[in-house]
Amino acid sequence: MGSQVFRFEGAIIMIDITATIITFNEEQNIRACLESLKWVPNIVVVDSGSTDKTVEIAKEYTDRVFVTDWPGHVEQKNRAIDFAPTEWIISLDADERVTEELREQLLEHLSQTPKVSGFSMPRLTWHLGRWIRHGGWYPDRKIRVFDRRLARWAGVNPHDRIEIKGPTIALSGDLLHYSFRDLHHHLEGMDFFTGISGREMELRNERSPLVGMLIRAPWMFFRMYILRQGFRDGFAGFVLAGIGMLYVFLKYACYWERRQLRSRGIDPDELPRHHRGPEWRPPRKAPEVEMGSDEEGAKI
Repeated sequence: MGSQVFRFEGAIIMIDITATIITFNEEQNIRACLESLKWVPNIVVVDSGSTDKTVEIAKEYTDRVFVTDWPGHVEQKNRAIDFAPTEWIISLDADERVTEELREQLLEHLSQTPKVSGFSMPRLTWHLGRWIRHGGWYPDRKIRVFDRRLARWAGVNPHDRIEIKGPTIALSGDLLHYSFRDLHHHLEGMDFFTGISGREMELRNERSPLVGMLIRAPWMFFRMYILRQGFRDGFAGFVLAGIGMLYVFLKYACYWERRQLRSRGIDPDELPRHHRGPEWRPPRKAPEVEMGSDEEGAKI
């Protein structure tokens, strides 16, 4: 695939951009994500060994499906960018969707050579049966469209962020985010991320975790529910503020536990983990499949 031609406000326009998505067992999300990207001329999906139908579904939309090892969240997103045939990228997670308003705004800007390095957009999350618009959850502005010559994914896994050189434009169209199926799914994710955060704090050699548990955790509830008006989201806002407080408490508790284990000569990273996500899996090789197979997609 190359550039794609559109009729926009009576004019014929051409865009040259690639959508990149990394996946692992995302069969419940990937189709809706790809449907929202049908206007994009090139789509790259980089999968890290899904055992469900993620790869099969992705191949219905693109022949650029790569099954690879798992080097880490940030590294995988940059790998997807490197597979792209164009300089301009729209990088999404499988649980995100481009709205029609956002699509129209992007088409308008990309129909001519952009004079900026990227575009940011507000991300609106659906959770607990409603769109969450307060408590710090919205606008949750993200840079998702950028010139890869001037931007790369960075951060400490799995907390990724775009490092970009040059100006960006803030768009108003929402990027929809279906991050959690239900409260149980949210708590599973929190369990996973608190462990990662505890490891990050140990790497930074932060001060006593007691301050975080006694002061920062309740402060998070106050900030989310009162200062950031989480109460305007109804009882869901109260629940989310409570979860935010619990998250802060647990990440400091995980940090405390890591210090305690090391004081007894135990490496916490060597302990068995129950998490199902790829972050806790060691780096592994890709499946043994020939390169460029039409049936299996591209492999490395």
